[in-house]
Amino acid sequence: MDVVTERGTGGMAVARRFLRFFQDRGHTVVASASLVPAGDPTLLFTNAGMVQFKDVFLGLEQRSYARAASIQRCLRVSGKHNDLEQVGPSPRHHTLFFMAGNFSFGDYFKREAIAYAWEFITQEMGIAPDRLVATVLDDDDEAFAHWRAVCVPEDRIMRMGEKTNFWSMGEIGPCGPTAELHYDWGSERCTCGRVDCGVALDNDCQRWLEIWNLVFMQYNQAPDGARTPLPRPGVDTGLGIERIAAVAQQAATNYDTDLFAPILGRVQVLLGHTDDQRAEAVVAYRVIADHGRAATFLVADGVMPGNEGRAYVLRMILRRAIRFGRRLGFEGPFMGEVADVVIEHLGADYPELVSRREFILKILAAEEARFAQTLSAGLERLAEVVESTRARDGRVISGPDAFRLYDTYGFPVEMTRDLAGEAGLGVDEAGFRQEMEEQRRRSRQVAGGPSGKGTAGVETGALEDLPATAFVGYARYDSPAKVLAVIRDGVRVADAGTDDEVVLVLDRTPFYAEAGGQVGDAGVVSARGLRVEIGDARNLSSTITGHAGRVTSGRVREGMRVRVSVERERRDAIRRNHTATHLLHQALQEVLGEHAQQAGSLVAPDRLRFDFTHAAALTPPERARVERRVNEMVMEARPVRATTMSLERARDLGAKALFGEKYGERVRVVSVKGHSRELCGGTHLANTGEVGPFIITVESGVAAGIRRIEAVTGWCAYERARAHEQLLTEIGAVLRAAPAEALERVRRLSEQVRVLARVEKQRQVGEAGEAHHVEADVDGVRVATARLDDGANHDSLRAAGDRLRERLGSGVYVLASAVGDRANLVVMVTPDLAGRGLRADALARAIAARMGGTGGGKAELAQAAGRDVERLDEALASAADEVRRLGATG
Repeated sequence: MDVVTERGTGGMAVARRFLRFFQDRGHTVVASASLVPAGDPTLLFTNAGMVQFKDVFLGLEQRSYARAASIQRCLRVSGKHNDLEQVGPSPRHHTLFFMAGNFSFGDYFKREAIAYAWEFITQEMGIAPDRLVATVLDDDDEAFAHWRAVCVPEDRIMRMGEKTNFWSMGEIGPCGPTAELHYDWGSERCTCGRVDCGVALDNDCQRWLEIWNLVFMQYNQAPDGARTPLPRPGVDTGLGIERIAAVAQQAATNYDTDLFAPILGRVQVLLGHTDDQRAEAVVAYRVIADHGRAATFLVADGVMPGNEGRAYVLRMILRRAIRFGRRLGFEGPFMGEVADVVIEHLGADYPELVSRREFILKILAAEEARFAQTLSAGLERLAEVVESTRARDGRVISGPDAFRLYDTYGFPVEMTRDLAGEAGLGVDEAGFRQEMEEQRRRSRQVAGGPSGKGTAGVETGALEDLPATAFVGYARYDSPAKVLAVIRDGVRVADAGTDDEVVLVLDRTPFYAEAGGQVGDAGVVSARGLRVEIGDARNLSSTITGHAGRVTSGRVREGMRVRVSVERERRDAIRRNHTATHLLHQALQEVLGEHAQQAGSLVAPDRLRFDFTHAAALTPPERARVERRVNEMVMEARPVRATTMSLERARDLGAKALFGEKYGERVRVVSVKGHSRELCGGTHLANTGEVGPFIITVESGVAAGIRRIEAVTGWCAYERARAHEQLLTEIGAVLRAAPAEALERVRRLSEQVRVLARVEKQRQVGEAGEAHHVEADVDGVRVATARLDDGANHDSLRAAGDRLRERLGSGVYVLASAVGDRANLVVMVTPDLAGRGLRADALARAIAARMGGTGGGKAELAQAAGRDVERLDEALASAADEVRRLGATG
């Protein structure tokens, strides 16, 4: 966000005024971090402005500045800070919001923070002082005095308890009192109806709007709850842009500001609603506007819809918005239109929205289409569940029912809770979680369970008092070093001997420790009479490198001088693959578009793997263009250079950064002249020509919106090409054809095989039509099962099922056959039963699970496979029970 002179009251104009105000007062303006927190596994999303400064407040990171200001995009939809259920009914709650913040890292404290807040609100924004009420912690006389010093009357300074005016980072660590500023909308906005209505009641009365929270990090809290003063207190403040914009524009709600009005207006135009119709559906309008804005930023920040973690949250808010859209009258896709408005109005301040527009729209469209396939049937099924729950005088939808809605129809439990609440019912969410865990357990069993393998950890105490390891490996393969620590079985020891598995800590090393997708180096640590073969180098902490290996001769002792040598051939292969990943990233963006951002990587000596954001599989021409473009850049023999610079400078130069990666103030930028520039700490070649041939071996999907390319370079690529040539020669010899004629010969043979297969299928279908089947009646639903002769494939089973269905009519048809050591299964459900909620895919999964298998498909047709063919008859016999369990009649 550019800092320019602004006087407007629009949401982003207020944000720019905030940054200019604090920049003029010695603060460094810091760009918003991604919604995906960098290097913080404790958070799903960035939920406050201080998240990117957390390590600074904890004393784990040093910055060149002691004052900062930012406009941070935040998301609160899970955990302690969860505003989801209030979004829509509430005029002021959102999933995604913008938080303006000013921060002091041991510089100024309460006096300046309060003075800055008061000056910005009353002078810069021109808000009447008599509309403001301040709060402090009940015993914080210092903060009280500072509010008085800026002329806030005593009767407008409220002393509050720790529930509202004390903040902590967790059970232990930095914490302190807070001070707040609230805006008084006037008695006409009062919703509590109390004569003594005021901020001190803390009763969510709509008259009072908290606009700014000032956190004074003053203490360190111990595990026993004791608090001791911090040596360098800090300040962390948060001013909600949506809220201050509402005040500045005197808007009735946040949704009436310019931050939301364009989105709501587009929705109204799309629906053709009158103003009265829009007013009647205000909750649905708000949900669509809020969730559409959040989804747009999430996808731009690299989050894809899915079933776990951040991906689940994105899917959940998207599906909640889609459900409200259907209620309003949308019959086709509409979320792309919402995203387009967000991009149009916020793209100037967040250019990544513009550069990734096409990708954002593709991902939203794909998710909307996926959900549309099951939404109508799911809503019908939910209505039936509600009716049956009420019929038994129940007040809570059961966990199994809620899970079935999720598993079969894609209804997140949060959405089921919304819908159930509208019907006056609750949801057994504990039961839902139990069902979810049971499914995960079954999946683990089918997959063979976890391997149980692990790496012995290094005890924290083993690293005490050790200095940082100096890395010298960018320019050399070997170096003298001193052994600082010998660690065996996780414990620091004085020495270790032959055949001992050890982790060595040295004062300096040419070994690159695994990081950023690049594997760790291997090599040797040696001295007279000593040899330690190192298989891996890893980071034991943010500053200490461990060298894991085995002593093959002699004894290694703490304090001894050694020679450290990296395996040169292996390192060079890794360098080739790492430089190639940068070229591949550039080629993907040239061929597919700038949305093709890195989403993960592996750089090993024998291959590279590169995950990137893209909504569809690469077409053969696209794959060929990407591969050719990389080889063109290789043959251009461009120089590769690494430069250390400030993060701000790197961003100004357009250097690519990895989503979710944490960067310091100084960064290393690897540049390929004329082509690529990326933030990277890995080892690289000096020239692209050293990469050698580049061959893509695999292109596949790993998650919704995430594709993966695997490739080889250098000698591995040469050997692959040579092996393929040899294979083609051998195929030609078998076919008695020259290599150039082999393909045409294979085509002719393939056509002959297809003809024979059609004849065999016709024979099997003829026999299958007369196959013996078993029928059962489940509450008036026919359930027919049949086991065909061994060897019948899924096509034959479907054909047999079609014949049975034509003869018998409405019902459920389950057909199976043993093929070697596995079982094939096909399930068919006639349309009348599928329309009542009985789904073939759910039945196929349930029956196949009895054979250690799984399956999938659609409501009327599904297929599966089982690994335990001995249980085939038992699984077939369970079909009627499964139909009864899944609800033949709804």
